[in-house]
Amino acid sequence: MISGSELAATVGSKSVTSFPKIKAILYDMDGLLLDTEKFYTDVTQEIVSRFGENFEWSHKSQMLGRPALESARTLVRVLELPIQPEDYLAEREALLNQRFPEAEAMPGAIELTRRMKKARVLQAVATSSTKEAYTLKTTKHHEWFREFDAIVTGDHPDIQNGKPAPDIFLVAAKKLRVLPRECLVFEDAPAGVEAAKAAGMSVVVVPDPQLNQEMVKSADLKLNSLLEFKPSDWCLPN
Repeated sequence: MISGSELAATVGSKSVTSFPKIKAILYDMDGLLLDTEKFYTDVTQEIVSRFGENFEWSHKSQMLGRPALESARTLVRVLELPIQPEDYLAEREALLNQRFPEAEAMPGAIELTRRMKKARVLQAVATSSTKEAYTLKTTKHHEWFREFDAIVTGDHPDIQNGKPAPDIFLVAAKKLRVLPRECLVFEDAPAGVEAAKAAGMSVVVVPDPQLNQEMVKSADLKLNSLLEFKPSDWCLPN
């Protein structure tokens, strides 16, 4: 993995032809396009505090980007909570649904996606969120999300396994009618990076600064923000 500041030199030494021809961009949503991760953190802390526990980044990093039930099982096991994963999810969902409609865009997200749309680059959202949660999270952004060429949610019938399995990205590529190697994925979570690489796609990661960076080292490029992304480095139109 290389950083944004190192990419130009790397491209210069490898030549841009070393990178696959990108025809489509696939975006994760939570923590990448929309600033929703803080909701998950706050709500989970509210729940686990009743049992005298703290929800720390060492716990969250194991849950990021994964299917809800798998994440819940991890939380209950790691913190040894005296509740069932399903009970935690039910309580969490009720609390999250109150917060999701207030989700704001992450820095640079709207600008980048609209820039690529103007350049006629195919774009899709590939989120582990259910269709219901997706609808709530995009409450303030209907116009923006209508601009994507495809939306794939985690409960799509063709997705057998959630991230880090490649299913969701392969479904998105199929919807856009492009090959996996022609896709560039934007992710913020370790499971999403794994899923993109398993799908045979290139991946740019924009991780939370608190995340152990070793967990996303397989990404092709690491950025601090979407504002740093330079389309020309991937032979994409500016």
